Amino acid sequence: MWLADGWKDYEVIDCSGGEKLERWGKYVLLRPDPQVIWNTPKKDKNWKKINAHYHRSKKGGGEWEFFDLPKQWKISYKNLTFNLSPFSFKHTGLFPEQAANWDWFSGKIEGRIAAGGKQPKILNLFAYTGGATIAAAAAGAAVTHVDASKGMVTWAKDNAASSGLSDAPIRYIVDDCVKFVEREIRRGNKYDGIIMDPPSYGRGPKGEIWKIEEQVFPLVQLCAKLLSDDPLFFLINSYTTGLAPSVLSYMLGVEVGARYGGKVSADEVGLPVSSNGLVLPCGAAGRWEKV
Repeated sequence: MWLADGWKDYEVIDCSGGEKLERWGKYVLLRPDPQVIWNTPKKDKNWKKINAHYHRSKKGGGEWEFFDLPKQWKISYKNLTFNLSPFSFKHTGLFPEQAANWDWFSGKIEGRIAAGGKQPKILNLFAYTGGATIAAAAAGAAVTHVDASKGMVTWAKDNAASSGLSDAPIRYIVDDCVKFVEREIRRGNKYDGIIMDPPSYGRGPKGEIWKIEEQVFPLVQLCAKLLSDDPLFFLINSYTTGLAPSVLSYMLGVEVGARYGGKVSADEVGLPVSSNGLVLPCGAAGRWEKV
């Protein structure tokens, strides 16, 4: 398992009874997590000192219960700073487990530049609030950030500004990811690295329906056409679906590895639980890299 164990401003304190107890900076949140199917004693004092609790409804969705939480606050990861805010369906605007992937591809970008290579061009699809975008930009890449939500793209710009990256070479695009990739192929544009963080289900800006099981492989096939002659990496994330790590590695192997060689690997991504030394699984990732 790939662990995001470099955080100082974030931790999973404990997890039990379908919920995870987390510290985001100085604030403690309690949120549901479908992976937490065990019910263990809630001994940590923070269970009784939460700042907000997201209650899931049996009818679907849910709502926040606030005790003492600002509308917005910041946390940092190494040289990156993120603006957080509780919003729909339990989210805060950041997936901390992705730091494991940020560290991985940042090393690839920095290595290319240190070796005298040209500035890598990175494409971040389903880019959300830009965690991967600013990590890649901070490492020295030129990034194209694509998401169907205008609000999420605005949030990503704010994260870049908070990280001192307002003037970094980041191109922000509000668009359906599949249609954008198809246009980039026609334009002849190429990228040295691709990050793909697709939702299980979603809609584009014009109501386009996305179902990951049906559409992720055709998108991988399209994205493979955007890779440069000397690409660095290709990353696919999978959260709440039934896509096993081996499925991600197979897609990358047949569409990228078969053409470029290199190395394909896939594993679960997880967060350490500070109170008991366990690890909370947070989905899977597939990686192709030039070796």
